[in-house]
Amino acid sequence: MSNAPVDTGRRRFLTAATAVVGGAGAVAVAVPFIKSWNPSAKAKAAGAPVEVNISKVEPGQLIRVEWRGKPVWIVRRTEEVLNQLPSLNDQLRDPNSEELQQPAYASNAVRSIKPEYFIAVGICTHLGCSPTYLPDTFGEQVQGITSGFFCPCHGSKFDMAGRVFSGVPAPLNLVIPPHQYISDGLVIIGVDQGAA
Repeated sequence: MSNAPVDTGRRRFLTAATAVVGGAGAVAVAVPFIKSWNPSAKAKAAGAPVEVNISKVEPGQLIRVEWRGKPVWIVRRTEEVLNQLPSLNDQLRDPNSEELQQPAYASNAVRSIKPEYFIAVGICTHLGCSPTYLPDTFGEQVQGITSGFFCPCHGSKFDMAGRVFSGVPAPLNLVIPPHQYISDGLVIIGVDQGAA
């Protein structure tokens, strides 16, 4: 054994250098790990609100957009369709939408902010199929009604407010997504009215 004096300065330097390198290594490992907790750009885009120009939608026309990986329908209802809605109540399972399948601002007879426009998630509440819009031939499904939605998977039927008819497999009305109008011709799906 050597009786040489211990160089405490060098020992402190090596201890500090080891701590700095170890700390830098810990940060280098932690940053990517913590970043992995954040949603990806694709995931953020999938849940982001969708802005839709509805200024050119004709009466009776349906357009489809995607929001959160689901089809969303926007239908410009005609005056005839709007006038027909109250007469259907006795044929519907939940005519007053008491099952809360819509935001509070769409809890009305037409289930929408603007009566002319119907906005709904285009997925049947039975097993998740996408109903077909029948603008002129729904009378073949329900006598005396010109327009509506028919689910070809199991035969569920919905009126032009997305309310389900009695005696079909679907237990609930179609879901109304959160939405708001920015202007007469522009709507945002995925943001509640008054939230922006």
